[in-house]
Amino acid sequence: MGSKRQFRIWRGDENGGDLQDYMVEVNEGEVVLDVIHRLQATDAPDLACRWNCKAGKCGSCSMEINGKPRLACMTRMSTFEPEETVSVTPLRTFPVIRDLVTDVSFNYEKARETPAFAPPADVAPGDYRMQQVDVERSQEFRKCIECFLCQNVCHVIRDHEENKPAFSGPRFFIRAAELDMHPLDTRTDRKEYAQSEMGLGYCNITKCCTEVCPEHIKITDNGIIPMKERAVDRRYDPLVRLGSKIFRRGETPQNSVTSARAAGPATPSSGAGGFHSHAGGS
Repeated sequence: MGSKRQFRIWRGDENGGDLQDYMVEVNEGEVVLDVIHRLQATDAPDLACRWNCKAGKCGSCSMEINGKPRLACMTRMSTFEPEETVSVTPLRTFPVIRDLVTDVSFNYEKARETPAFAPPADVAPGDYRMQQVDVERSQEFRKCIECFLCQNVCHVIRDHEENKPAFSGPRFFIRAAELDMHPLDTRTDRKEYAQSEMGLGYCNITKCCTEVCPEHIKITDNGIIPMKERAVDRRYDPLVRLGSKIFRRGETPQNSVTSARAAGPATPSSGAGGFHSHAGGS
C-alpha cells in the first residue's frame, strides 16, 4: 500500500491560473510522472501534461518541480521528504498552452535558423570517413534529447522576453560547437555565425544550463566557452587578423550571414545547404 502525499499543481491557460492542492496516493519506486497519471485517472481527468517515452530519452515531460526544471519521468518521489509538498509548474520561459503544457515552438524556430551540416561536395554520402577521435570530440553534444531545460533556465530569455529574436540559447550553441568540431563540415563561419546571428555574446556563462541537463552534457565548459574563445581569437587576436588578411586577400568573405538574411527569409531544405532541425515533436 502506498501513502497519501500532497501535490500542488498549476492549473490554467494563457489567460492565467493558479496552484491547486491535491492529495494523491504514491507507491514505492514511483516518479512524479506516475503520480500525475494517477491524478489524471482519479481527481483531475482534464489535467494537461505532455509526455512520451517515460524513459528520460524524449524530453517531452519537462516541467518545474519544487522550483527546479526537471524531467517528471526521471524525478523519483523518494527524493522528497514524506511530509514535503511537491509543487509542479510549467516551464517558465515559454508561453503556457494549458496546465503543465507550454509552447516550445521558439526552439524549433531557432533549429530551422541554424545552418545545416555541409558535407564536402566531392564526397558521396556513403563515402564519409572520420577518425574515432573526431567522433568522440562531438559525441557528447549528440546526446541532447531536446528537453529544453537548458533553454528554460537561461536568464537571457527567461527574464528578458525581448532577447528571444536575437538569442538562440545553449541548446543551439552546442549544435554550432558540434558542427564546428566536425572534420567533414565545410562551413568555416560557425563561430562567426554564433557570435553575429545566434547571440553568443549574450551568454555570461553562469552554467545554469549545465546544472539542469539530464544527459550531463558539459554545455558551458565544453561547448560555449570554447566557442567564445575561438570567436574572440578570430576577431581580436592581432596575429590571427593579420594572417587572415594575408591568406584571404582577394577572397570573398565567407561570413555573409547578415546579408543573406536581409535578402529574404530562410526556408528549410533537405539539401546540404539547407537548415538542420534536430528538434523532435513533443
